Amino acid sequence: MYQHKFKVAALPAWAAIATCLVPCVSGFCARADTRQANYTELAEQLSSSALIYLPGSDTFEDAVARWSNLSVPVANVVVSPGSEEDVVTTVKFANKYQVPFLATNGFHGSITTLGKMSSGIEIYLNQLNSVEISEDGQTAKIGGGIRSKNLTDALWAASKQTVTGTCECVSYLGPGLGGGHGWLQGHHGLVSDQFLSFNVVLADGSLVTVDESSDLFWGLKGAGHNFGIVTSVTSKIYDLTKPNYAVNTIFFSGDKVKEVYQLANELWITNGTMPEDLNNWSYWFYDPTIDADKPVIAMYIIQEGVDVVDSVHTQPFLDLGPIMSQPQSGTYLDLGKWTGISLADGPCQKTGNANPRFPIYLKQYNPEAQAQVYELFRQATTNDSTPFSGALFMFEGYSQQGLKAPGDEASAFAYRSENLLVAPLLTYAPTGQAVEQAAYQLGNQIRDILYQGSGESSLSTYVNYAYGDETPKAWYGSESWRQDRLSALKKKYDPTAKFSFYAPIA
Repeated sequence: MYQHKFKVAALPAWAAIATCLVPCVSGFCARADTRQANYTELAEQLSSSALIYLPGSDTFEDAVARWSNLSVPVANVVVSPGSEEDVVTTVKFANKYQVPFLATNGFHGSITTLGKMSSGIEIYLNQLNSVEISEDGQTAKIGGGIRSKNLTDALWAASKQTVTGTCECVSYLGPGLGGGHGWLQGHHGLVSDQFLSFNVVLADGSLVTVDESSDLFWGLKGAGHNFGIVTSVTSKIYDLTKPNYAVNTIFFSGDKVKEVYQLANELWITNGTMPEDLNNWSYWFYDPTIDADKPVIAMYIIQEGVDVVDSVHTQPFLDLGPIMSQPQSGTYLDLGKWTGISLADGPCQKTGNANPRFPIYLKQYNPEAQAQVYELFRQATTNDSTPFSGALFMFEGYSQQGLKAPGDEASAFAYRSENLLVAPLLTYAPTGQAVEQAAYQLGNQIRDILYQGSGESSLSTYVNYAYGDETPKAWYGSESWRQDRLSALKKKYDPTAKFSFYAPIA
């Protein structure tokens, strides 16, 4: 393993020439030769703490490796900035030589539009990971490269917390720029609802501070991937008052799929009665040690501030006759482990698999549609020859009070009226076009059944889980005023569409 400090002599001759995508207003562009991009010039301009990772090194390979190996972006040099000004310098250098660039951190965005970057500079923000709590303890300035677990732990040590993504290894700002669901959203809303100001490097390389006085503030909170590289953010934080949590994980046979989700509707969803201190997730997965014939339904009932989940929430499910139940108690720090998304779990490992998701928002479960997609999922995961035996179906039901409080027009995030986030995760080894096409067809077939069963007139998807075949209307809301507002912001702040590799507005 080796990594280079920025020293001119360390850069090989291949780095002197780059082939790139020329920016264009439509978002994606044809391949073209460019002027010489002399990376030794960039090396001389960056701070002493900045790092360059070159192909052939372990550090480079780790920096470009992604959680999902489907339609991945391609970089031929990685810059790890040591400061916000290093990001400015790198973007200006890229612009000078018309070289594409992409900011990364948690590597969990699996959207296929990322594959449109066929060469260029990866700006790996991992060193920008500071947390500075204000003197009054109400806010924190947080580096743009921090990950959710690191932020949670840093705030926890100060008896503070804030809304972050649920998976421990994802970045803090990646989900936040797309809205960002989290365990605490019943109290405080989305990750993006916590943001008070952003330090952002814009498409022209300028570093600006954006707060509520700027028209861009609205767009960064839900469609932020389209407008710049956020190098730091000032966020609301909160006193840690209820550290203890309990969960009861109740496993059902797939034969009970209709009953389980009808009950969830009746208890929490249909009338919007999910308590603020409760979160309800469920997974479907095939585990022959629990059921050899079909995928199981694992229902997670998670409650804050208790050591045992209140029986008013669990007993109705126990009365359905589950396979087993597993009550556990601990703290907020155990939630990732309980739900299989801690640093040690599979979703935080780079295995070389493809991991496409096909998300859809729902207002409530349609038990008949649930049964139809369960049967598709069963066939896809239990067949002896299937490539999808490791697939997971995720149903995320968060408490909604904090999410809905700001109102639908508060930010570019469009789906505050939805109650459920649903997504099949079709993990498979990327062995060729046939399996890729099979995953695409299965995922969209499942999503279409749920969509038709929802009775909605337009598809609503979570941009942070997006597959890539969805439209900007699905990612950012179908209302014409939303699309017009986002298009105007894009034209103003990124007219040549440099930030168009992740779910582009246009």
